[in-house]
Amino acid sequence: MTAPRATPIRIALADDQGLVRAGLRALLERQGIAIAFEADDGEALLTQLAGQPVDVVLSDIRMPGIDGIDALQRLRDRGDTTPVLLLTTFDDSELLLRATEAGAQGFLLKDAAPEDLRAAIVHVADGGTLLQPVSTDAVRARYRYHTEDPPRERFSDKEVAILRLMAGGYSNKEIARAMFLAEGTVKNYVSVILEKLDTRDRTRAVLKAITLRVI
Repeated sequence: MTAPRATPIRIALADDQGLVRAGLRALLERQGIAIAFEADDGEALLTQLAGQPVDVVLSDIRMPGIDGIDALQRLRDRGDTTPVLLLTTFDDSELLLRATEAGAQGFLLKDAAPEDLRAAIVHVADGGTLLQPVSTDAVRARYRYHTEDPPRERFSDKEVAILRLMAGGYSNKEIARAMFLAEGTVKNYVSVILEKLDTRDRTRAVLKAITLRVI
């Protein structure tokens, strides 16, 4: 059982609309989430994060200039592994693909229930990922796997767990640490998973796994 937190979760809140930020701040503070700072675009977010670490970044995807996914990519490029939860009003498979490629831990529609948003923040702050944060029908339609009987039984529980971490953008080293395995063992598992899904690309493997309802 996870021990209760001694201090509130501290988040960075990024959205180009002031009214949206104000509403999210009021909502989350009522639920015990602390807002460390706000940013109105990706550039401001990156600048403030450099001097003020947080537990989770909660960012809109669509912002002028540096958007949420671009900011996420730059964050990862500079070695910052802070969990990022991306918000959007668009149920768009392309955004799911870009967010996955950039290493997002979560991807949530803005019309999610308040309790679901808080649960998502707590979940990613504790090292979890949101595996199917939006409707995946568009993803399944676009990346349809050509088989009449999706072979769910072909994947072991450990392979499914590794696929879920891959969906969160975790590296082999991070997966190994999370699952208490040697990095070489994880590498072997990933190779087997890619072979089963008939792809050499981790992101496409995750999307095929969604198509197959493996994760």
